[in-house]
Amino acid sequence: MTTASVSVPTAAPRRGLLAAWYVGAGLLLVALNLRMGVASVGPVLGAIERSLHLSPSAASLLTTIPVFAFGAFAFLTPVLTRRIGLHRLLGLTMAVLALGIALRLEPHGWALYGGTVLAGAAIAVANVLMPAAIKSDFAHRVGLMMGLYSTALFLSAAIASAAVVPLMGTFGSWRPALAFWAVPAVVAFLVWLPRALRNPGHARGARTVADAPVTAVDEPTFARLFRDPVAIAVTGFMGLQSLSYYAFLTWVPTVLQDAGVSAHEAGLMLAYSSLPGIVTGVTGPAIARRLRPTWLPVVVVVVLCAAGFVGLLVAPGAGAWVWMTLLGLGQGGAISLSLSYIVWRSPDARHTAHVSTMAQGTGYLLAGLGPLGLGLLHTATGGWTVPIVVLLALLVVQLVAGVAASRDRHVLASR
Repeated sequence: MTTASVSVPTAAPRRGLLAAWYVGAGLLLVALNLRMGVASVGPVLGAIERSLHLSPSAASLLTTIPVFAFGAFAFLTPVLTRRIGLHRLLGLTMAVLALGIALRLEPHGWALYGGTVLAGAAIAVANVLMPAAIKSDFAHRVGLMMGLYSTALFLSAAIASAAVVPLMGTFGSWRPALAFWAVPAVVAFLVWLPRALRNPGHARGARTVADAPVTAVDEPTFARLFRDPVAIAVTGFMGLQSLSYYAFLTWVPTVLQDAGVSAHEAGLMLAYSSLPGIVTGVTGPAIARRLRPTWLPVVVVVVLCAAGFVGLLVAPGAGAWVWMTLLGLGQGGAISLSLSYIVWRSPDARHTAHVSTMAQGTGYLLAGLGPLGLGLLHTATGGWTVPIVVLLALLVVQLVAGVAASRDRHVLASR
């Protein structure tokens, strides 16, 4: 009896700590899969064009479809969450993602595009669920977990971009090189499966708030959220930083090449920009939580991005590594802040899921217009001055939205 009375109190905290580590590792494994399947396409796009005899515009759909899918399919998440539960649905997204990526092995073109839509849909739902899962499982470590989450997004994109060409050389074709990224999705699914199947309390009706299917009466409505100034500010900041990021990701290598930088070096610079992005991504939320005034981190990341774009405008080739550093720092901080505001401005996991749906659904639909709009402006003007000036102007709007989102208050709070 004496032994039992001593061991039980120490065993329970250990089990709780191990469970927290397991859930945290599972979430980060899921996060690592949210960009690999998309980022791996760009470096082998030329090989896909030649192999399938695609026009450049048809091939570019493989990089455009996922961004629009991130927005369009995000709005299905609340319905799916009500029916399936947050953690179960998160596990299901990894299975669907693995299937979508694996379809790239199929020799027909429809499978490549169909798999891209399927992968984009899975990532869209997981994008929305991740902030809600972090809010549910790590309510007292939100800053740390959001920083790690943002870092995982940057890291996954960098890994996939850097590894897919060597994989193509190893396998002898782009198909298995792209399909390879189904493997980490399967690993994430298997690791997350026990958490997805777990029934807290082991009794009917004892599910957690996050896992329990709920009725629409219990939820915040989008009609109210789209009229709420806090939700609008969070959505605006998310959308504008996403637009800036995807425009940067798509066109900066071309801007550098037009300035005389080799294609190889331009690709290296783009990959390098992920490194400073990881630094601000992992530290940004924790620092922002402590800084006063609350709008200061927003000003810092916007100024960093603005300095990078101004550099590309006045001396794109001469100081390219400096501009990539500034843009990496700014974009990494902006992404981590936008994701963190989704969590911080929501009082609970259910509100977080709805704000995440609104912010990321609307935001990624807006982001998809960024690369397209900049390309059209470049074609119309014959240069990059006007497109970059437009990006700088949008940074002013992003600053206003970010300052509003940084205010310490919740969505749908009584005013």
